[in-house]
Amino acid sequence: MKKILSMLLAGTMLATALTGCGAGGNSQDAGTNADSAEGDASASAAVFKLGGTGPLTGGAAIYGNAAKNGAQIAVDEINAAGGAVQFELKYEDDEHDAEKAVNAYNALLDWGMQISLGSVTSKPCEATAAETYSDRIFALTPSASSVAVIDGKDNMYQMCFADPNQGTASAQYIFDQKLGTKVAVIYKNDDVYSSGIYDTFKAKAAELGLEIVSTTTFTDASANDFTVQLGEAQKAGADLLFLPMYYQPASLILTQAKSMGYAPKIFGVDGMDGILTLEGFDTTLAEGVMLLTPFNADATDDKTANFVKTYKEKFGETPNQFAADAYDCVYAYVAAIEAAGCTADMSAQDICEKLVEAFPTISFDGLTGEGMTWDATGAVSKSPKGMIINNGAYVGM
Repeated sequence: MKKILSMLLAGTMLATALTGCGAGGNSQDAGTNADSAEGDASASAAVFKLGGTGPLTGGAAIYGNAAKNGAQIAVDEINAAGGAVQFELKYEDDEHDAEKAVNAYNALLDWGMQISLGSVTSKPCEATAAETYSDRIFALTPSASSVAVIDGKDNMYQMCFADPNQGTASAQYIFDQKLGTKVAVIYKNDDVYSSGIYDTFKAKAAELGLEIVSTTTFTDASANDFTVQLGEAQKAGADLLFLPMYYQPASLILTQAKSMGYAPKIFGVDGMDGILTLEGFDTTLAEGVMLLTPFNADATDDKTANFVKTYKEKFGETPNQFAADAYDCVYAYVAAIEAAGCTADMSAQDICEKLVEAFPTISFDGLTGEGMTWDATGAVSKSPKGMIINNGAYVGM
């Protein structure tokens, strides 16, 4: 549909007025379009149409809405500043489902998306990454960390740590800081995020001589009862639990461990960031939980403090890492677009090729890291922060 529309637009003067709805036209009218997405720029500026998919409803909605909200704040700030780069932002709900993510992606194509935020979670993003690669639309995902998302796709980039990096870094951190002598791992074996981190954690632990005394798994169908896994870890004498997972199942593990009288140290990954804002969760159970994350909402630097303040004012809650990564994605796009010399009247395909060349050349300071760079594979280089939850807040370790 997109190619047919582009041919029709090229043929008439009427199309010039409508290109804000196409895949690469001058979007001067987009800000007044009743169907345009939130974050429109003023009608006097050409805008890039920026789209993404994420779970806006369903069990994983907390991640999708955080990314959408973080991106929204960045778009609002950039558009208000009135610079040469302006955006329209549109997110489509993929319900954390790969097939629905492709449908959502196609809806964004019909809307006229020129650049993409990919998908929020890994499995849907693997599906949409194949589409952006085929259609030659550049994509920068805030939080889909599976290696398969970027593997073999020169136009697919990540703002988040890749799964292998998290597993390796976690094992190294636990070993270096002497946090535990006997480690138990509980991971979700039907989730590429969780299993991907576990695989590299296991390999690095073996290299370091870090003893894993228990490894148990769960799936979507069994994510409400962890007494068997915890019982095995306790029986094996594990003094540290490594939880490469998102924070909903982690919250249940903490709750059930407390009821069993089992109190090992807990070490998690970036998917656990935000556990303190989970509705109905007793946050005192998270005291002492450690994790590696690129973002600390309690940091006092001006950039973080202003973002957190704005997020709380707009959305009534503290932003998590998903929100911060999405915010950084939009600003990284500004840096790359300026470096590449892209303009909003270019086709999505032409923008893509220029960004493929530009992204590995830029260095970017954001909420989730300073001096961030990307290699040609699309993987980001930035340093994780070791955090511990103390008195209901994240504190640097």
